[in-house]
Amino acid sequence: MSHKSASSDGAFFAIPDRHMLVLEGRDAAKFAQAQFMNDVTALAPGHWQWSGCLTPKGRVIALFALLKFDDERLWLLLADADPAALAAQLQRFVFRSKLTIRVDDGLHAGGALAAPALARGAAIAEAADGAIELDLGAADGPRTLRIANAPGEDDADALVRWNAFDLAHGLPRLSGSQVEQWTPQQLSLDRLAAYSVKKGCYPGQEIVARTHFLGQAKRGLARLTTAAAAAPGDPVATEGKELGKVVCSHGGEALAVLPLQLPDVPLDIAGAHAAPAPLLDGLAR
Repeated sequence: MSHKSASSDGAFFAIPDRHMLVLEGRDAAKFAQAQFMNDVTALAPGHWQWSGCLTPKGRVIALFALLKFDDERLWLLLADADPAALAAQLQRFVFRSKLTIRVDDGLHAGGALAAPALARGAAIAEAADGAIELDLGAADGPRTLRIANAPGEDDADALVRWNAFDLAHGLPRLSGSQVEQWTPQQLSLDRLAAYSVKKGCYPGQEIVARTHFLGQAKRGLARLTTAAAAAPGDPVATEGKELGKVVCSHGGEALAVLPLQLPDVPLDIAGAHAAPAPLLDGLAR
């Protein structure tokens, strides 16, 4: 079977590293409100938002898209976290709440480098075939994420473009070494409207709110072009002085946590030249 590149015709291609965690039951939204860092009660049914889980010390365990169909059915679309491990971790806090938490291996994510047929903004759209559409585009480029019962076809070139788009727009990927390392502010997750400083208690809320209201955020996410491949945890330095560390990388670019007031001096990552590049806007929902 011939296959035209999705990068050229807008066809859907597989995004194999996404996994779905499903919360269902009478207390699903209430449980999510108590455990996740964004305001689930403020999210209208049929819409989605960026959100995540934190440690009690305010470090990010997982970042995900949270889809709220209604108060009794929520989906967590995970990019990096192990879904079974996260489900087990959340299960410890269920106590007497009426909900189930399960991994749904029958749902598959696919992407298209084209505008959605149905979805707009933060609204969730359901296609005639039952697939779910999300608008993950920005002003500088349209994209559609599709969740369906069957995986899409592999398209390595299109997947490279998809991941590069995420990085350029400041969506950090958290490999195992980067889990529980960074606060939401250090990852500049305010750019994604991914956390709340006004809602009630959730794990890490006190740290997040104190940092926000006392103006203590001194570091944030920076996009860098790199002369050599970078790896998570690599130091970003100038003249032998470490300024921060790489969070994730893709191709010749990286996202790193660095001082908000970056000195105008040459940078290097593990000895190779690096240069700041602007973070693009548009992924907030």
